[in-house]
Parts: sequence; structure tokens; C-alpha cells
Amino acid sequence: MIIRREGVTLQNITDILPNFNFKGDLIDCREFGSGHINKTYIATYKKDDGANQSYVIQQLNDTVFKNIDRLMDNVFAVTSHIRKHIKEYGGDPDRETLHYIKTTDGKKFYKDSQGRYYRAYIFVKDSISFDSVDNAEIFKSSGEAFGKFQRLLADFDADTLYETIPDFHNTKWRYDNEFIPAVENNLSGRRDTCLEEIEFVKAREKDTGVLVDLIKSGDLPLRVTHNDTKLNNVMFDADTKRCVCVIDLDTVMPGLALYDFGDSIRFGANTAVEDEPDLNKVSLNLEYFKAYAEGFLGEAGTALNQCEIDNLAFAAKMMTFECGMRFLTDYLNGDTYFKTDYPEHNLVRARDQFKLVADMEAKMPQMKQIIKDITQ
Repeated sequence: MIIRREGVTLQNITDILPNFNFKGDLIDCREFGSGHINKTYIATYKKDDGANQSYVIQQLNDTVFKNIDRLMDNVFAVTSHIRKHIKEYGGDPDRETLHYIKTTDGKKFYKDSQGRYYRAYIFVKDSISFDSVDNAEIFKSSGEAFGKFQRLLADFDADTLYETIPDFHNTKWRYDNEFIPAVENNLSGRRDTCLEEIEFVKAREKDTGVLVDLIKSGDLPLRVTHNDTKLNNVMFDADTKRCVCVIDLDTVMPGLALYDFGDSIRFGANTAVEDEPDLNKVSLNLEYFKAYAEGFLGEAGTALNQCEIDNLAFAAKMMTFECGMRFLTDYLNGDTYFKTDYPEHNLVRARDQFKLVADMEAKMPQMKQIIKDITQ
């Protein structure tokens, strides 16, 4: 939802391609995908054996990501680790994780004369993606994908990763350093239009420190986290519709497995879209919650400790609350971060998230029981 920096032209991209170790002769290149951050293209080459091979090329947004070098260190380290484990169990590493391609001079990305950054990886063959959760089985499969992501990286030292966006899911920090100043400064002059929403957030201040305190106490371990677990960041097999691999690793960094689980539920188990103005349509779909939890825990369960398992349901509420607080903060600041389509858009989004939080609070005993039933 961040406004994307202006990208380069298709002709510029074809000039960039020779700088990567692609195999074969170029036969097609076109813009690809619908991402808001990076500009993406797909190039298809005919190899010497006559088969086609497609590669994804992205112009990276260095306005959002300040240190491209460290970011690419992250994604190469994580994908290399996953590939190693996939090979150990006889899987297909070119389908089950992203395979990044280095430049002709052995670097992890290419920087052109205009200071623009590019990276490339092999397109996951015979795969598709979905933009919305249309049934419980698809959502369960996405849970399997992110659960497997956790399992394959359980022995990776998360402290070695660069923190791409500092304090990204530090809800306490966001409350103290972003939300409260936004309320006090009232830069947009809108404070009187959202007093009820402000009080909703303030009434839950104590919740903001729960996960952070469990990290400090050592009860919750830092793990490699994806931090953008929406459905279209999972590739599915085109025929079976089962998960193949997780993509879009720009926000991979140290965090909690709970963050990824919670944000998936926030996005996928809401009975309404994120900016639904009719709050009567907004609620937690317990069937979808159960399906995702079954998929996630079925793959990651043995990699998680008991404290993580015990806080999965709470994390779903916390990530939803944090997102709503961020929308409200941006509304108070005059819509400087999230892209909006109309003046009240961020307030509508915040109300949607807060309605979902309230429904989760009412259903918390059922959510916890579902987790307990799965893990017993």
C-alpha cells in the first residue's frame, strides 16, 4: 500500500538483462505482477535444448528499502538455507524456494548508471497465485507454506539477518513513538472525527507490550520471519492448487513466528475486505482460522515451543490491532504513508480492523480451543 516509485521502461529492462547470468536467447519480455513496491518484469529465454526458461526481474525500490546490499544478503542467505534442506529430503529446490540469479560479475544485484537496483530469480514453473481467500482449503494450503517456511528455517540464526524495517512489529514502540505523537500533534486536524477509535486503542495499551515482554524474558525466541504473509505471496501448483513456495522475501528479518501467523489470520480470515465501510460485514471466520492453523501447525508445529503455540490466537488479535493502529496513525498524520483513494480511507480501514479485533476478543476462547485441539 506504499506508493511505488516510478519504474523504468520495457526498453530499459531489455538493456539490463545481459547483466545477469541468464541461459539461452531472449524471446519475450513484459511487465508482470501487481506489486505496489517494486516494478516487476518477466523475461523468457529459449535454451540450447529448445526448452523455454522464464526469469523474474525486479527494479527494487530503494526509497522504501534503504540498504539494498543488506536486503539481498538476507534473501540469498535464507533461500540458500532452505534449498539445502529441500535437497536433503529429495525435493525440488527450484520450485520449493526462490532461486536467485547472480549478475555476470558475481554480484547479488545489479546497479545501473542511474543508481537503480535490479535483481532476478527463476520463475517458479507451473505455478499460480491468488489475490483473495476464496475457500478454506486454499487458506489451509497457504498456512502449510508459511508453516513449512518456519520449519525449514528453525535452525537458522535469525540474529545474523539485517533488520530491513526496524521495529516493524514492535507494537509497543509503535504505540509510544507513532500513535501517541500522532494523537497529540493532530497534524491533519482530524482528531475530533475519530475520538472513539483513539479510545479503542488507548484502552488496549497493556496488550501492546505482551509479545515484546515475552521476547525480553526469553520465552519467545527470535526466528526468521516473512512479515508479509498475504495470500499472493504463496505460489500454488497450477494443477493441484497445493502450495509450492513462499515468495517476496524483502521483509525477511528477525521476528516472531507469531507475527507471520497473526498477520495471515488478519488478512485471510476476515469475512470482509480490509476497507469494508459496512462494519456489519466484518467478523472472524472461525472455519478459516481453523483451516489456516491446521496447515501452519501441521508443518511448523514441532519447530515451535509451547509459549509460541499458547500465544497464536492472541497474536492474531495483536497483529490486527497493530494494523488498525497504523491506519489510524496515518489518518491523524494526514495520510503520509498508506496510499488512499478518498479522505476517510484510512479511518475506514482502522474501523474495519478494530471491529475484527473486537470480534476476536469475543471469540478468543474458541480460537484458543481450536489451537489446543490441533496440538493435543
